[in-house]
Amino acid sequence: MERGRNKIYVSEIGVKDGMVNLLDCTEVYKGESREGNCMFKYKGKYYMCASNIYGWDASYAYYLVADDIRGPYTPTNDMQIMNGCTDDYAHVTQTGFFFNIKGSKQETVVYCGDRWADFAGNGLGYNQWLPLSFEGDKPYFNSLSSWNINAATGEWRTAADNNYVKNGSFEADRKTIPTNFKPVQKELLGWTTKIIEGNAISLDTLASPLLNHNNNETDRKMVIGEKSLCINDKVNFKRKVFQTITSSPFVELKDGKYKLTAKVKNNKGFNKLTLYAASNGKIVSNTIANENTEWQTITIKNITVKNGKIEIGFYAEGNANAFCYVDDVVLVRKN
Repeated sequence: MERGRNKIYVSEIGVKDGMVNLLDCTEVYKGESREGNCMFKYKGKYYMCASNIYGWDASYAYYLVADDIRGPYTPTNDMQIMNGCTDDYAHVTQTGFFFNIKGSKQETVVYCGDRWADFAGNGLGYNQWLPLSFEGDKPYFNSLSSWNINAATGEWRTAADNNYVKNGSFEADRKTIPTNFKPVQKELLGWTTKIIEGNAISLDTLASPLLNHNNNETDRKMVIGEKSLCINDKVNFKRKVFQTITSSPFVELKDGKYKLTAKVKNNKGFNKLTLYAASNGKIVSNTIANENTEWQTITIKNITVKNGKIEIGFYAEGNANAFCYVDDVVLVRKN
């Protein structure tokens, strides 16, 4: 690369003049800077993939597709974001590499994403392994915490202990997205904040309530990663922070009983503070009644999910400078 990382090439390696060398060099992409360049082949097509340049931080997973390994790759110089990866920046990773499991019944492409858990503190595990699905020739990213595959048949399925919450440890938002990226991110990935009373969310951090909190070394012995959700304001406030979970084209949120847990740390400044779950018009909640100077796990058991949809979240009515930190939100199906 002459400058930056805005060009991607494909080269064949072979013997030239008695030495191992590049036999050719074909430019297949020139556009926005990318890193973590890798590729795979599936059903006769070639997929060139990469991630944003965010240092140690996670990012979207991008791709181009071609019928020939040397291209042309389309859309020309315009890498597309994989569907399914946007709510948690590709399961809090950057693109690493792929491998194919060619079974007797289907071929499954497995994504291996880099997660810089040691250097950046953004979660557990250095590599994350996820199965891809396809909508025509468009790859679909399945963000799963737990899944199983039959190596003989190539078929995979969601595991019984999968956590259906996206960005539940809030590690996909380790730093502010630069304002030159469009659209500008004003929310935590995967979550929605509804301001009922209090300061509005804006890019002006002096006038806006914080959305995430920096976990210190002691915190990280109790919760995952360097970031947690922050519910607070400098004035009296009412706020709801929630996530709507539904079936995806390839991962079903089955009807049945579920358990919701979260870790919280909060002061005394709340008139009302609850963890809640809502499905099919019914709401169940657990009130956080006391101050928690250390991280505590709160739980809602036997949540009934119907019609493949549930909203989970927190509702808070707080006085000025009240705070509640939230981490490690988990929704699992009870068997």
